[in-house]
Formats: sequence, C-alpha cells, structure tokens
Amino acid sequence: MFTGIIENTGTVTDITSMGSNKTFWIKSLISNELKVDQSVSHNGACLTVEETAPGHHRVTAVEETLSKTTLSTWKTGDLINLERCMIMNGRLDGHIVQGHVDTTGVCVDRKDMGGSWEFTFTFPVNFGGLIIEKGSVSLNGISLTLFNISSELFTVAVIPYTFENTNMKEINIGVHVNIEFDIIGKYIQRMNSLIK
Repeated sequence: MFTGIIENTGTVTDITSMGSNKTFWIKSLISNELKVDQSVSHNGACLTVEETAPGHHRVTAVEETLSKTTLSTWKTGDLINLERCMIMNGRLDGHIVQGHVDTTGVCVDRKDMGGSWEFTFTFPVNFGGLIIEKGSVSLNGISLTLFNISSELFTVAVIPYTFENTNMKEINIGVHVNIEFDIIGKYIQRMNSLIK
C-alpha cells in the first residue's frame, strides 16, 4: 500500500523481454536502500524488487501489468516516479493507493497557471462512476485532487514542488499516464452493483 507521495524519481537504464514479461533496471537515489522482495510503486504500478546493484534495482512486469499500464511503452532514459510502501505508523499524506493501476489516460490539455499547472486527462468512460469533484486519483503514482470532472474527463492542479520532483514536468498533450481510482469508490460501486 502507498500514499501517492512520490519519494524520488528514477531512470530506466535497461529493458529486456522474456516471454510475455518485461524486466526493467532502474537507476535512482533510493535504489541502494531497497531490498529484494520489497514492493515499490513505479509510476503507480506496484512491482517487486528482484535484484539490486549499486545505485540500481531490477523489477519485472507481467503481461497483466503491461496490458493495463504504460509500462509496455517505457524506453531507456524514461523518468519514473518511485515510492516505497507506506509505514503503518506514519501519516497518510496523500490517499490510499494500492499500486494496482486500473487503466491509462491521455493528457488533452496542459496549462501554465503562473505558479502551478493544470492538466486535463481523458479516460475510458466505463470508469466515470469512480470519480467525484474534489476526490482523489493516482496519476503515475502521484496522489492528486480531481476537479472539472465529466464522464470521461478530469483536471488536476499540480504545485511547483510536485511538478519539479516527479515526471509531471514531462507530461504534455498526447502523453499517456497510469490511473488508479480511489479504492473506496470502487468498493461503493461494487456494493451498489450487488444491491441492484
């Protein structure tokens, strides 16, 4: 479980394919602190650390993950948001993020607001029931607040710290992002479907 507060960014340094899986080597400032079997959010996708080397760590994405996230499009040199799993005796500064990406979205607008940035994303309409005005969403693992929502669009505002310390600065119109909707909304939607 994660909070959506990005600890650091990493860079993809190597990609290999084996069957339907892809293995990634990531270089980051926190790689030296990671341990094998540890869960780490990579652009919002929870992946298990399989190996470490000085300043690097290795993870593998299986077909299910590759089909529902942007990981299948990663290239060497890509900047990746990283967050280690939350410590249960700490503050939940963002919101509950599982690291289970629901779908991908596409940036359709980016505005410099003179001190902050606003990004608008489109997403598959069948997920429209999982968003509410001022609700939470995870984009590439970042906990953000939704506004100006519709059945297939939402906007988020990004403060300068988040913009500079995550890969949001690289999100332009046409770029795909990983989306995880709020787990509470998913449970409510599921319960409502069973009541009907």
